[in-house]
Amino acid sequence: MFRYQEEMDNLIKQEIKDGQIAGANVLVIHKGRAVYQNTFGHADKERGVPMAADSIFRIYSLTKPITAAAVMLLAERGKLDLWDPVSRYLPAYAGQTVWEPLGRTVRAKRDITVWDLLNMTSGIPYPDPAHEPGRRLDRLFRENIRRREAGEDVNTLEYLEGIARVPLMFEPGEKWMYGLSADLLGGVVEMAAGKKYGEFLQEELFGPLEMTDTGFFVPTAKKERFAVNYEWSEPEGWLKPFPGSHLGEYYGEDVAFESGGAGLVSTIEDYSHFARMMLDKGEYSGRRILGRKTVEFMAKDRLTPEQKQDYIWDSVRGFGYGCLMRVMADPGIAGSIGSIGEFGWDGWAGTYVTIDPLEEMILLYFIQRCGAGFTPLARKLRMCAYASLK
Repeated sequence: MFRYQEEMDNLIKQEIKDGQIAGANVLVIHKGRAVYQNTFGHADKERGVPMAADSIFRIYSLTKPITAAAVMLLAERGKLDLWDPVSRYLPAYAGQTVWEPLGRTVRAKRDITVWDLLNMTSGIPYPDPAHEPGRRLDRLFRENIRRREAGEDVNTLEYLEGIARVPLMFEPGEKWMYGLSADLLGGVVEMAAGKKYGEFLQEELFGPLEMTDTGFFVPTAKKERFAVNYEWSEPEGWLKPFPGSHLGEYYGEDVAFESGGAGLVSTIEDYSHFARMMLDKGEYSGRRILGRKTVEFMAKDRLTPEQKQDYIWDSVRGFGYGCLMRVMADPGIAGSIGSIGEFGWDGWAGTYVTIDPLEEMILLYFIQRCGAGFTPLARKLRMCAYASLK
């Protein structure tokens, strides 16, 4: 009996009753066995479609750990070096400029590297109206969305070439800043592997890991299982269907831009296969996917004290960062039961994973509320899950 099963059920049911979320899927795996799993609410409230165990979610930034694994696969095989300049694979990134506060640009002291991208220290932001590089990226994405909607084929490499023309926020390696670094890594993998990023993921990860519902698009035959995304409407105080973000996510079968930072869809079961592989040091169902030392390398804090001055979100207090994932460094500062060395990440619409090698535990919590990230409820579920371990 999972000690706090009823409490976890009630927490989620109350969140749905209060109108904070439409539905949820939750899964806790301990020592290779699912010890808690449940499904709540609706995948589509307006049509009355209940959430199902195989509902497909937009996982947004939970794409990032998968992208890190793809990069490390190529590094294991000698297809790339983590210190390689990105310009070796994407020539547009040679000789970039850096934006300075007085509104001028200067040439960067060095090119960004694969290592910079893996640790979000490249200086490449997300589209953001708060600063000039962010505004330029916003215009770039809006124009590319307009072109796609007009029927043009705007592919991954074309997006990345546009991003290269936008000045960096700081000198490469100087600071930490969450941004489009993982999207560039998708392009690096594409060039190093000599095939589309989605094809590489299917052949090297999704196929071997039996992730049959994971990819950059939702097949027509599976559209009924695709959970609706919701956003909180402050004036009305309720959730409403979300039309799409500044990233212009698109999940049709003709998708051209394969976002290595936020583009994948998946189910909670599929993602648990990836998490199991990471927990088991690169093995899944007796098959070696990544090297043991590779996974150990990935699950380490890689930020310098200087870089951590900008790593200050409430959701990462007590955590370090490396290979596109948070890594627990101090549970006391985090204010949560946990283990030093547990790792994972979360997505913009509230998809969350933590992987704990010490306790051999995985916690997955999937919802569909935009702007959610690591929610207070996710923190409560963490406490319940950890406190239930024998």
